[in-house]
Amino acid sequence: MHHQQLKAFPAGFLWGAASAAYQVEGAWNEDGKGPSVWDRFSQQPGNTFQNSNGDVAVDHYHRFKDDIALMAEMGLKAYRFSVSWPRIFPAGRGEVNEAGLAFYEALIDCLLEHDIEPVLTLYHWDLPQALQDEYGGWEDRRIIADFENYCVTLFKRFAGKVKYWVSLNEQNYNLTNAYLLGTHPPAVQDRKRFFAANHIAFLANATVIAAFRRHVPAGLIGPSFAYSPAYPASCAPADMLAFENAEEFTNHWWLDSYCFGRYPSAALACLQATGQAPDIAAGDLEILQRGVPDFIGVNYYQTLTYTDNGLDGQTLQRINTTGKKGSTPASGVPGLYKTHPNPNLETSNWDWAIDPTGLRIGLRRLASRYALPLMITENGLGEFDRLEEGDRVHDAGRVAYLESHVSACKQAITDGVELIGYCAWSFTDILSWLNGYQKRYGFVYVNRDENDVKDLRRVRKDSFYWYQQVIKDNGARL
Repeated sequence: MHHQQLKAFPAGFLWGAASAAYQVEGAWNEDGKGPSVWDRFSQQPGNTFQNSNGDVAVDHYHRFKDDIALMAEMGLKAYRFSVSWPRIFPAGRGEVNEAGLAFYEALIDCLLEHDIEPVLTLYHWDLPQALQDEYGGWEDRRIIADFENYCVTLFKRFAGKVKYWVSLNEQNYNLTNAYLLGTHPPAVQDRKRFFAANHIAFLANATVIAAFRRHVPAGLIGPSFAYSPAYPASCAPADMLAFENAEEFTNHWWLDSYCFGRYPSAALACLQATGQAPDIAAGDLEILQRGVPDFIGVNYYQTLTYTDNGLDGQTLQRINTTGKKGSTPASGVPGLYKTHPNPNLETSNWDWAIDPTGLRIGLRRLASRYALPLMITENGLGEFDRLEEGDRVHDAGRVAYLESHVSACKQAITDGVELIGYCAWSFTDILSWLNGYQKRYGFVYVNRDENDVKDLRRVRKDSFYWYQQVIKDNGARL
């Protein structure tokens, strides 16, 4: 669609930024916090880039008031953060850690004092290590009750202060790495266990959403999904079928489960034929259907393009975690699809396709298929940023990336998409999981690297001032 005039962003649009507890907080063993699976995993040599970890991260735990003051200076309307489950329940369940609740209450109160809407993510991958050790975490149905107990504790404490909640963050990306690629804890490579763990996570997500409706009736909740809309490599029928396979297995498998309470039929039939389908017990689908979300959180970074893949074809491969451009191999599932370079798109140094039009396409697909409001819960550019003389960081590439993607949001709104917010990833630089600290996303530079904490000084990048102006005029300048 070509529009003669674009609609304005709606009044009250949530211009925000996002983070995750493990990536920013540090204080990994302070004030009664128990270990998470990421504490254990990243402290083991060889698992992350240059053995980086989140023991200190960017010390947001001790510096959150200063960070929120910077958010207020920028003009943020929303801040999406996650709660660390083992900071609330050090052993995953049992006695609550009041110091952990007090920290998040202080964080929320500080945001509200600065007129910044808190967007609280219940789970951003930091499973209590105790539950992983006891029964295998997401592979055991006992986690459903433990997760519900943890979430209800937060609902009761913060119901009057937090309106927007995210249930599970990037279940698809996290568990793909955890159970197929073996690059996230528990570092398994087993396709049947992958689908089994996802099924239990779906049940936990739906159970928590149903509980949310009882405890936070005025609030809104939904999962955050790592969404990479699929493209066919060509109009050849075999590539079109590969594209359809990829959409079902990499997108609809999660989103249909969240929003319809059922699995896509072709994908389920394929898994049943290969013996990899999850065990669906009596009553499971009813649980899923009782937990339909109020909105879909969209974590968008790139599109992926697919081509045909034979039964003896390309298997899944690990992604580029070094920033060496061009080092990402093709990846696929034999008999279904494999990735293919898109010659129409530039890529980042981490080989992620830069495709703002793909965001518009994706938002339209979601709005048409699921008829729910959408919130961009992550979108950003991870790149090498350099602190220059005079404490300046010139990140023109990030400004261009964000401007094109926010413009795509405006076009999608004009297309009829109900978009309630845009949370850029991220506010400050962070620990980028397997990529260490060299892959920077923030509007605010943090002075540290993989092996040296340095002084953790906060420095406003050029993108800080760009986003400040976007928020000020509600996107009218785009």
